[in-house]
Amino acid sequence: MIGTSLCDDGVELLGQRRGVAAYVAEQKTMGIPLLYPWANRLSGNDYRVDSAEVTLTPGVGGVHTDEYGAPIHGTLAGDADWRVSARSASALTAEIDFGARPDLLATFPFPHLLELAITLADRTLTVRTTVTATSETAVPLCFGFHPYLQLPGVRRAQWVIETPTMRSRIVDAHNIPTGALAPHPPSTQLLGDNVFDHGFDEVEPGAVFAVSGGGRRIEVRFDQGYPAAQIYAPATEAVVCFEPMAAPTDALRRGGYPVARFGQPGVAQFSIRVR
Repeated sequence: MIGTSLCDDGVELLGQRRGVAAYVAEQKTMGIPLLYPWANRLSGNDYRVDSAEVTLTPGVGGVHTDEYGAPIHGTLAGDADWRVSARSASALTAEIDFGARPDLLATFPFPHLLELAITLADRTLTVRTTVTATSETAVPLCFGFHPYLQLPGVRRAQWVIETPTMRSRIVDAHNIPTGALAPHPPSTQLLGDNVFDHGFDEVEPGAVFAVSGGGRRIEVRFDQGYPAAQIYAPATEAVVCFEPMAAPTDALRRGGYPVARFGQPGVAQFSIRVR
């Protein structure tokens, strides 16, 4: 369940990086990966939700870390247990049952069914995520996606990026939020030689992020359920990422996340439109 290619007129619009094999074997992200059950970094190797206390061990149970040792992007990268429930030429639905997997529950002890429904229509790729609690235990919603977008044939410095009104969450040298906040008005700017790994919250439903150049515009719309975002544009690669997140970075440790309750599924959706 990773988006491996999105082409327009034969032009690949997703950053391929090291490819699918490295994603499966080493959790090296590419394309459009799901970050689950948390997106971005945690500020430590443990967290507590109500009476549940969890200790994460790097290298065990799908936990991997960034260069500073922070657990990053959850535990599902490359998981082979997805079950396809529906499939057609333009749609795919698949699910994975956390409640049936002791290894997944060891790092995220909240039984639930996770479903992804992907459709392609009218030059728009839509990804809908549904989290259905399968016990009376509420499920924290801290997941996200990491679409790597590119504009081949156009120099990175010439890309124009557009961002909506939101709030910036200031980070420290290890990219962990400090608690400081700042307004972020809507902006349009040349990417130039700018480097981004910045987090935001207060993203309104329907907010649009975009990158354009060479007569093509790629829009990422946060349709619903994604009040937080990360913008990532490294100096070493010609990619830009507008990452929809169900909760801000480190919310699993700090709180401030929504939950899915029994009988009340959590639903989030984003879409990518090519113009």
